[in-house]
Amino acid sequence: QAGVQWPLVALSFSGAIGLTFLMLGCALEDYGVYWPLFVLIFHAISPIPHFIAKRVTYDSDATSSACRELAYFFTTGIVVSAFGFPVILARVAVIKWGACGLVLAGNAVIFLTIQGFFLIFGRGDDFSWEQW
Repeated sequence: QAGVQWPLVALSFSGAIGLTFLMLGCALEDYGVYWPLFVLIFHAISPIPHFIAKRVTYDSDATSSACRELAYFFTTGIVVSAFGFPVILARVAVIKWGACGLVLAGNAVIFLTIQGFFLIFGRGDDFSWEQW
């Protein structure tokens, strides 16, 4: 179990950095608008299609399935929406463009952290949520 600790620490650190960018985009004195925090909803729901597809299509011998491809499609839509939401807010002058940049940087770091979690912990057949 010692090999599991370092990747988990690195993912926790990168998630904290991504959330820091998001909070800076909201809480700095020049920006001060908290509408970009709604991207946290996109961060929370982005892995759900993958979980559903993994549960439904448990056959590991199939390289691809319609359910898995549909899950990729929905996940892509969620991620694109998370990047588009702050741009739309900045375009209609609800937030400033500097805040939009910080939120986009936070989105990139957080979604890379989520992807890193699945690449590190979710690939093996012996994976269980109780291992950490």
